[in-house]
Amino acid sequence: MPQPAAPSELRLVAPGANKGLLDVFRRRYLLSLIVRKEVGIRYRGSVLGWLWSYVKPLIQFLVFYFALGVFLRLNDSIQFYPIYLLSGITAVTFFNESFANATKSLVENAALIKKIYFPRQMFPVASTLVAAINTVPQIIVVLVIAVFFGWRPSLLGVAALLVGLVIISVLATGLGLLFGAINVTFRDAQSFVEIIVMISVWASPVMYQWQMVASKVPEWLFQLYALNPITAAVELFHFGIWHMLRPADAQTLPSLWLHAAIAMLVSVVVLIIGETVFRRLEGRFAQDL
Repeated sequence: MPQPAAPSELRLVAPGANKGLLDVFRRRYLLSLIVRKEVGIRYRGSVLGWLWSYVKPLIQFLVFYFALGVFLRLNDSIQFYPIYLLSGITAVTFFNESFANATKSLVENAALIKKIYFPRQMFPVASTLVAAINTVPQIIVVLVIAVFFGWRPSLLGVAALLVGLVIISVLATGLGLLFGAINVTFRDAQSFVEIIVMISVWASPVMYQWQMVASKVPEWLFQLYALNPITAAVELFHFGIWHMLRPADAQTLPSLWLHAAIAMLVSVVVLIIGETVFRRLEGRFAQDL
């Protein structure tokens, strides 16, 4: 029978001490419980349940196809415009949902945070995972629609989609940690996030092509625009879906994979900053909530 450790051998640990994001993934079971709870709440009391995740993007495509592609004749300027638009919107919607929900996650779980201790980073990370789960059916619907227009899978195209998802996940988690921590004390952060979410769809080539920006602004300003991680992620989605249809006017963002690497680096830096600020403010959460 093992003997209990002598007092001199025991290592004291400060209450509430943790290793941040590392502890979140060490407690994967608890993380999965939070994710399952959030996903369950989304479809609670719904007859169709998960089918809504497939119906909504399908209806969205039909609206884009007829309202924008046929009636406004945008198919004449951008071939397969509904698929171009829907693939970009899928990327931005993933970012917006993840970022906005991560920012609110601590405040919305205030009762749990004040009662029991576990890594508070669990909530912003769970928000990103829930948003990713909700995004997968949208991607499936877009790909199935694209198949009818001649889309065929390629290793490079699938890699582009996966890299785009990872960039958005890391960026949204970092920003969610940063603004979520600030939002506990200053609820103005949530309103500021709503403005960012509103602007994000226009700050990246979702409704339009990047060439329009390149032709209208100075080169240095276009480079700043291209270095936006969301721009790189949206273009990776376009490359993985829309470009595979080989439209006549298709042009990839110059040095797309280089911009993707820079976007990943920027997202990792944002994640580190978000985690640092989060841990610095974490001690006040229970009090401020």
